[in-house]
Amino acid sequence: MSFEKFTAENAAMLLIDHQVGTMGWAKSMPFEELKRNALMLAKSAAILNMPVVLTSSMEEYAQGPLVEELKTILPEEFEARIKRLGIVNAMDDENFAAAVKATGRKKLIIAGVTNDVCTVYPALTLVAAGFDVQVVADAGASPTKMADDIALRRMDKNGITLTTTNQLIAELAGSWATPQGEKLVQVLMESFQ
Repeated sequence: MSFEKFTAENAAMLLIDHQVGTMGWAKSMPFEELKRNALMLAKSAAILNMPVVLTSSMEEYAQGPLVEELKTILPEEFEARIKRLGIVNAMDDENFAAAVKATGRKKLIIAGVTNDVCTVYPALTLVAAGFDVQVVADAGASPTKMADDIALRRMDKNGITLTTTNQLIAELAGSWATPQGEKLVQVLMESFQ
């Protein structure tokens, strides 16, 4: 298996269902840690000027709205978010699928809540369609540790690369000595607080 680094120039980020209600159901990780990691990804994408697609499912229901900080960090992407009407696999939503295609990128970084529902199906769909997919495992969570473990194992067995927030930010940075790298290291420091 060959390794080709993900960069701001060749990858896009998909943030799926980081909604206040849904995140509250994801008990395999503390809420604040999950939220921090998702926001670190959003901040990194903003610093690197990467394409980002945001989506939510049924915001008016128990799932609730996307975490409000995303509106500040990624204002244009937030306004353009794809609001799905209960479609489980985001890739089955024609608007989301079109937005992913419109990024023009074959390397996709995915983080979603929950890993065992919202992340697993689009990740499997995209890798089957020939995309190179990394799932940021700690920027998503599931209702139980077992559910999270099984979802991550299923993705891993199907050719999806699993990574973490810090690992991905380091990969995208490449060097801390660049102007963008200096900003990214500040984002990375949030995980140590």
